[in-house]
Amino acid sequence: MKFKAILTLALFAVLFWSCNDDFLERFPESELSGDTFFGTEESLKTYNNSIYHLAGNADQYKFLLGFNDDAWQSTNRGIFFEDVKSDNLAQNHGSNRYLEEIAAGLYELNDERSNALWGWHWQQLYNINYLLENYDKATATDQDTRDIYAGEARLFRAAFYFDKVKRYGAVPWIDKSLNIDSPELFGERTPRETVMANVLEDINFAIDHLPDEWSQSVDKRRMTRSIALALKSRICLHEGTFRKYHNIGSDANTWLEAAADAAEILINEGRYQLHSTGGPDEAYATLFKQVDLTGNKEVLLFRKYVRGVNSHAFHNAHIGKYFGLTKDFVDDYLCSDGEPIALSALYLGDDTREDELMNRDPRLRQTIVFPENVPNVGDKDSEKYLFGLGRLSPAFFGEPGNRYRTSTGYAPHKLFDFEDWRTGYSNQENDAIIIRYGEVLLNYAEAKAELGTISQGDLDISINKLRDRVGMTHLTTTPALDPKYASEGLSPIIIEVRRERRVELALEGFRYDDLMRWAKGAYLTKPKLGMRFEDAVAAQFPDAEVNVTTVGGKKYIDPYKGTVYETRIFDEGKHYYFPIPAEQITLNPALTQNPNW
Repeated sequence: MKFKAILTLALFAVLFWSCNDDFLERFPESELSGDTFFGTEESLKTYNNSIYHLAGNADQYKFLLGFNDDAWQSTNRGIFFEDVKSDNLAQNHGSNRYLEEIAAGLYELNDERSNALWGWHWQQLYNINYLLENYDKATATDQDTRDIYAGEARLFRAAFYFDKVKRYGAVPWIDKSLNIDSPELFGERTPRETVMANVLEDINFAIDHLPDEWSQSVDKRRMTRSIALALKSRICLHEGTFRKYHNIGSDANTWLEAAADAAEILINEGRYQLHSTGGPDEAYATLFKQVDLTGNKEVLLFRKYVRGVNSHAFHNAHIGKYFGLTKDFVDDYLCSDGEPIALSALYLGDDTREDELMNRDPRLRQTIVFPENVPNVGDKDSEKYLFGLGRLSPAFFGEPGNRYRTSTGYAPHKLFDFEDWRTGYSNQENDAIIIRYGEVLLNYAEAKAELGTISQGDLDISINKLRDRVGMTHLTTTPALDPKYASEGLSPIIIEVRRERRVELALEGFRYDDLMRWAKGAYLTKPKLGMRFEDAVAAQFPDAEVNVTTVGGKKYIDPYKGTVYETRIFDEGKHYYFPIPAEQITLNPALTQNPNW
């Protein structure tokens, strides 16, 4: 296997969450060795900082994506934007079109952004493997301490390869640092099953050796055993369901059991709990509007932002690029009685946007802009003015005034913080959640449902905890079958668990990966429609530049009508994996390409 730029040791990094300006001592490359550098616990910690730093590079690795540190890139790279690749979110802005190309099946093998899109980057692995080859040379400290730092490195290697397998399937497994003469540079791809077995071994080592808490205050945000357990539940759920629904391997249930077990340990230990500040009407929304997540009981891992050090401009992109949630997404929210809109007597229909959002799961109003949930008055310094709520709601492209404009009529509000936005471009410092307890609860419930063993007790300690936070009706093990999904061939409980995941984790970057592991790429072929836009509604927005499509005799906003994204494709024999960049196969023909690329 031929890698580019993997032999440069990154000894100039700072912790991804820290405002510490202490740079690592720089050694000439010809003099750097495990014998000269590694000796004490401090040297192990300092070296591992380079691994943290590389993991936060949003152009290369996804594990610590957050909002991105770079001001410009934080307006088109980050967890929020990942949902553009899915059926959750539409947008009308050129800088994010590469994500829509993925959603519409229009990306190409030789796309000039192929490395950024597909993630064929390996430098972090070199740093990880170098540590693992040399950490035992830190003889000034004991073995248990050395194993802690090896546990950090192996957690990152598990996350590194998990991302690679999600993108490409089989990839070369490399567990040592390479030089320019290493034959592994021209090696073949390792079977997916072997790579994932190694990933499981790595994450189990991390669980066994990482501390529950780091003793020194400077280390409070390093990787912990709890983070490793949560990551294991994420990895094993993905691998188990991927094997089940793609009919590969013979041990899908083994992975699902491992996912459930890891999540259950965290649940039973009681170290984490759901954020509840603000009560049912605000707690869910305010979780994502925190300048400092330190001490938040729901958050296991987050990316820290500090103005002047690594601040971002995410909120500018949130309101400036014509985003809109889709009709399909909105329709998935249950009514407040716990029934889907097709079955509930509480659903008022979608003749008006206000009727459509009434009597629904409270998380809908905490995810989408709604007049009653946006504070302040309609002057130019208020949030209501910004979202066009000082008069008619919402605001669309083409309308006058400096207001947020939505592409679908369903303007996203989750993750947006008006006060943080007011600090100005590149001055924003809301923290970004990487792993939270709410996801762990969902991982547990889904693994149990896929195993066919889920009980009411399982639901009550997982999904129903999430529903309690917002005052939503509980889920039972015998829900009604939603007609929307009647042809799926899935049990009603699996449908409802998946719905819960879509709703709870919206705009946090999970949906595309979920569709891929469930073998539901066909969902991406459906038009990304917006709200009803009959003539009477259109008359209220005479300046709006909106295209509509008629479905079942009703008119809906169609943000991609007349564009290349209007016709959407998903090739079942091709698009579940990204292509290996063509230049890499030119360098190493032994890699081989993924099917049909």
